[in-house]
Amino acid sequence: MEPGNRTSISEFLLLGFSQDPEHQPILFGMFLSMFVVTVLGNLLILAIISDSHLHTPMYFFLFNLSLADICFTSTTIPKMLVNIQTQNKSITYAGCITQMYFFMVFGGIDTFLLTVMTYDRFITICHPLHHLVFVNPRLCGLLVLVSWFVSLLYSLVQSLLILQLSFCTNWIIQQFYCELAQALTIACSDTLINHILLYMVIGFLGIVPFSGILFSYTRIVSSILRIPLADGKYKAFSTCRSHLSVVSLFYGTDLGVYLISGASHSSWKGLMTSVMYSIVTPMLNPFIYSLRNRDIKKALQRLPWRTLYVE
Repeated sequence: MEPGNRTSISEFLLLGFSQDPEHQPILFGMFLSMFVVTVLGNLLILAIISDSHLHTPMYFFLFNLSLADICFTSTTIPKMLVNIQTQNKSITYAGCITQMYFFMVFGGIDTFLLTVMTYDRFITICHPLHHLVFVNPRLCGLLVLVSWFVSLLYSLVQSLLILQLSFCTNWIIQQFYCELAQALTIACSDTLINHILLYMVIGFLGIVPFSGILFSYTRIVSSILRIPLADGKYKAFSTCRSHLSVVSLFYGTDLGVYLISGASHSSWKGLMTSVMYSIVTPMLNPFIYSLRNRDIKKALQRLPWRTLYVE
C-alpha cells in the first residue's frame, strides 16, 4: 500500500443504530437522557465525596471512578447525538483517532480503578488491623497515578500504530463510536502488530485484573463465612456489595464487546453490549454506590446545609 493511499482518508462512517428517520427522535431523546443522568449522577457523587467524613481510600477511588465515567461517556455520546440530530453518520479521520484514544484511556482507567477498589475491600475485610498500613493515602495516590500513566501510554501507542494503517474503500465502522477492534477489521494493510498489542493489553487490562478481583473476592467470601454471627456476615458483605455489582456489570459487558466486535458483520447484539459497557454502566454506577450506602446518604443530607453555609 502506497503512502498516498494512507493519507487520502478524510472520514469514517459510523453505522450505529437504525437509519430510519422515524427512529431518530426516539434514539436522540433516549441517549440524551442517559447522558444527562450519567453526568449529573457522577457530578453529585463528586460533590458528596468532597465531604470530609468521606475522605477514605474507598471514596477516593470512587471519586476518580466517577470522574473517569464522566469523561468516558463524554467521549462518545455527544458525537453520537450530533450525528443523530444532523442525520450525518460521518466522523473525520482525526476525530475518529482522537475519540478512539480517549475511549481507550478512560476505559483503561475504569479497569484499573475497579481493581484497586477490590484490593481496598480485600484488605478491609481480610486484614482489617493492617488497613492503614497497606492502604495508606500515599499508596492510594500512587495507584491512581499509575492507572492514569499506563492507560495514557497504551492508548498513545495504539493510536500511533493506527495512524500507520491504510484504509482502502471500506471506511464503515459498524458501531456508534470509533472502536479499535472494528477499525482493525476494515484496514487493508497488515494489522499483525496492532492485534498483538491489542491481545496483550486485553490480557493485561482484562485477564490479570479480573484474576486479581476473582482471587480477592474468593478470599473475601471465605473470610465472611468464618464470621460466626449472621449480623456480622451481613455487615461485612454490605461493604463490598456495591463494588461487586459494578465489577460484574463492567466485566460482563466488557467481555461481550470483545467477543462480539471481532465479527466482520453488523450485529445488533454487539451494539447493545457496547451500550451496556460504555453508557449504561457509567450511568448506573452512582445509583449502585449510593442506594444502600449510609455514608453517602448522610453526606447527601449535609450537602445542602454546607452549600447554604458557604453562601
